[in-house]
Amino acid sequence: FPPAVFPLSCVVQNYSWGKVGLESEVAKLVASGDPLVQIQPDQPYAELWMGTHPRGDALIRDNRIPQKTLGQWITDNPACLGAKVKDAFQGQLPFLFKVLSVNTALSVQAHPNKELAAKLHAQFPEHYPDANHKPEMAIALTRFEGMCGFRPVEEIVSFLQNVPELRALIGEVAAEQLERSGSDDPRGVSAALRVCFTRLMKSEKKFFVDQLNMLVKRISQEAAEGKDTSGSNGDLLLRLHSQYPGDIGCFTIYFLNLVRLEPGEAMFLGANEPHAYLYGDCVEIMACSDNTVRAGLTPKFIDVLTLCEMLNYTPAPSSSKIFPAAQSQLDPHVYLYDPPVPDFTIMRIEIPASIKLYLISAMDSASILLVIQGTAVGTSTAAASEMSLHRGSVLFISANESMSLHLSSPDGMLLFRACCLL
Repeated sequence: FPPAVFPLSCVVQNYSWGKVGLESEVAKLVASGDPLVQIQPDQPYAELWMGTHPRGDALIRDNRIPQKTLGQWITDNPACLGAKVKDAFQGQLPFLFKVLSVNTALSVQAHPNKELAAKLHAQFPEHYPDANHKPEMAIALTRFEGMCGFRPVEEIVSFLQNVPELRALIGEVAAEQLERSGSDDPRGVSAALRVCFTRLMKSEKKFFVDQLNMLVKRISQEAAEGKDTSGSNGDLLLRLHSQYPGDIGCFTIYFLNLVRLEPGEAMFLGANEPHAYLYGDCVEIMACSDNTVRAGLTPKFIDVLTLCEMLNYTPAPSSSKIFPAAQSQLDPHVYLYDPPVPDFTIMRIEIPASIKLYLISAMDSASILLVIQGTAVGTSTAAASEMSLHRGSVLFISANESMSLHLSSPDGMLLFRACCLL
């Protein structure tokens, strides 16, 4: 039998928004995972891709395996996915697992559902490269900040009253319509919110740049005088404006929730949910798609009309955006992040120092295991030889294979395991 459990060497993406050098969790993991890698101190290390994406197919680190990449290996051995996964996802690994290290904001964006994805791909294949949906989930490794979903209406109304530059862009009629919309009529609220947000996003470039400059000048002066600018969300405005000067995305902070995650906390981004990552390190998992509809905080192609049409305009408090992990009934060391989509699930595995032998259990799905902290020797009947596991190690585990970890670290282990639980 060919080995069915083996280590991977994964692809790094050096996007400009990433944290630089060893500030980056991605760089730290890569450096620990492979001591031969030289980390460039002035280079951004934004994303680590663990999967079979054509722009970042993981390399197999086992010279007994003839295939060079994970994608090739799965194509030749589709049963490794598990019977249900193989049938449901046409012999493909259904997810891409990542680590992200975010230094400056990513674009304000949303991902289409399957129906819209098929339509966009047919009409504009150069911007929407496939017909799949792209739900995502992020789990914080360090304190993590992002924007996600529309704020409660009273927060938006408060900004409309405190930020005259915002009100000018939206216009008096739309602003008053939102102020008058009552909580007893959620469809009316969503309609008013859609009008306000669309007015903002479609405002004339020269007009919104003038208003943004006035706002930034006013907030900077107030901050210099020691005034409280929180009523205008001043700190975040100045930060985003310094990263993306003159960008319409700076105004989205008045509509979208600011979500702060502590390590281990997660947010799930379903279809049509507006979001933008702002700062921090996380593990992320997503369905296999590159479909992103962008609207600001980006130099890339922006598709304002599609975005404003597709968004979910349901207001909700930021606390509702934190996705809970459930402790496994079968193993108290496992916490499950199991979102309402079939494509992926993540397990956070925390092994305390008191445990010296731990079993990574078999499941009916291929999985990818990432070591965040701790060291162990891994043995499996499905592996050709024992494997040394340490911070930054990434392993592929075929369906229905288990692995024993012989722990050697004084402070236990932290692992994340990505899989597909159908």
